[in-house]
Amino acid sequence: MKTFIPKVDVDAKKWHVVDATDKTLGRLAVRIATVLRGKHKPTYTPHLDMGDFVVVVNAGKIAYTGKKLTDKIYYHHTQYPNGIKAEPLGKILDEKPEQAIKKAVWGMLPKGRLGRDLFKKLKVYNTPEHPHKAQMPTVLAD
Repeated sequence: MKTFIPKVDVDAKKWHVVDATDKTLGRLAVRIATVLRGKHKPTYTPHLDMGDFVVVVNAGKIAYTGKKLTDKIYYHHTQYPNGIKAEPLGKILDEKPEQAIKKAVWGMLPKGRLGRDLFKKLKVYNTPEHPHKAQMPTVLAD
């Protein structure tokens, strides 16, 4: 027996569009990460980029449960002494709502070269319009 390793075909990558209106952040991020990795395909291979492109529209209209707008805090460090920065989800949503979805999806992708390549296939927009209509994206069902 030999292990089947599929060939990565760039032309076989599809485009999907997701409307984030009234969708819960975590559940939407799980679905997006699954499609980016290619786990929805029968030819899924963990070490290869078998996933599709995902376009998310209406990022500012995403739904949140509980008190996440005030209690969920995103941290990052500037690599300087005492350089810890904290930003609540509500502030991120006011200033740049696309970042909330990007941060949630990035946390679900593998870290390293493969994860960075997968993350480049995610396009998030705050409006219902997007510049990827020429790729004829299909609507991603939940």
